[in-house]
Amino acid sequence: MQHSIAPLSPLAERLRPKTLGEVVGQQHLLGEGMALRLAFESGQPHSCIFWGPPGTGKTTIARLMASAFDAQFITISAVLGGVKDIREAVEKAQLAQQQGRRTLVFVDEVHRFNKGQQDAFLPHVESGLFTFIGATTENPSFEVNSALLSRAAVYVLQPLTADDLKQIVASAQALQAVPEVEPKAIERLVAYADGDARRLLNTLETLAVSATQEKRAEITDVWLLKVLGERMRRYDKGGEQFYDTISALHKSVRGSDPDAALYWLVRMLDGGADPRYMARRLIRMASEDIGLADPRALRLALDAAEVYERLGTPEGELALAECVMYLAVAPKSNAVYKAFNEAKAFVKQDGTRPVPMHLRNAPTKLMKDLDYGKAYRYAHDEPDGFAAGEHYLPDGMAEPGFYRPVPRGLEIKIGDKLRALKARNDQAR
Repeated sequence: MQHSIAPLSPLAERLRPKTLGEVVGQQHLLGEGMALRLAFESGQPHSCIFWGPPGTGKTTIARLMASAFDAQFITISAVLGGVKDIREAVEKAQLAQQQGRRTLVFVDEVHRFNKGQQDAFLPHVESGLFTFIGATTENPSFEVNSALLSRAAVYVLQPLTADDLKQIVASAQALQAVPEVEPKAIERLVAYADGDARRLLNTLETLAVSATQEKRAEITDVWLLKVLGERMRRYDKGGEQFYDTISALHKSVRGSDPDAALYWLVRMLDGGADPRYMARRLIRMASEDIGLADPRALRLALDAAEVYERLGTPEGELALAECVMYLAVAPKSNAVYKAFNEAKAFVKQDGTRPVPMHLRNAPTKLMKDLDYGKAYRYAHDEPDGFAAGEHYLPDGMAEPGFYRPVPRGLEIKIGDKLRALKARNDQAR
């Protein structure tokens, strides 16, 4: 495909998609039948907010939306702009309206505008003078006025996957904008980009300039480290050391050593690891290694992630530290983790067993006549809210025993309860 952007334009501009089909990633929004694709196809633009990490396509999708609706596209940076820019946008939109043309006003980093600045958009959004699109890296529930938020659909953009980023590298090479890149160097670049297409493209451009100056035909991993220096070496997300450090953190939490867990967390943050990535790892640890031995751990991990989203670096990192130490000292159980994996393996190899008649839903007379739901015992009407002897698995399926509580934390009580219920079932059957 031919690109009309001048060759001297930044690589990110030369590779900016011209159609929805060229957008890399975000298929949960832009794929066939998905919410944002349907919005494009509706012919009616609507105000919305794109929430996601840097370099995930927020500006690109906004531009494509303006193009799809043949609308005037006005960009305002909330970092650099102010009331004067809003006033100018309103004047341009009024002029376009007189000429029978729509206007789309795109506000980048909308969370940087204060309440008064955000309120300035409201009357014009309500009157239909223009379609408002805000882009933010922060949770709009906290950072965008409720009045404006209630008038806009929120679309959540995800970090690009490794395959998405490799596709972008391939596109840059197809444009002959960069030399050949060694596979190992691609892996390191993709890891360094951490889901951010802009970071990837800016890094590629830096490498391409250096390679041209040195008359290099290929970007190797060794040369890549040499050119980018300490920042790439330290933030070695694609390298063995990064994953070794994650492993050390996870095992320190599992081993109930709060000092070691805190040390490895700080090592990773100091090395440039994305705190959001660390928050996701802590949520996983709470589910995998603590589980129902202390269900509060998962809630605390989610709270820590939310606090970081609200406060950012460095203030929000304290919440991650509090979380990792709580996880380390919490009672441990992998019973839920093991039960889930056993259930997945069983279902994968087992046939599709029919739902027993007494467990089926019976919303129509025909279904009731066919005995759907017949003889089902409503647990709340039984002694202690438990229908002793009732069967809930498919007919003929043996009790699998997936879940085996450990004798630690809350699972001590859970185990006692399950044994008591089993005794009542055995007696009733």
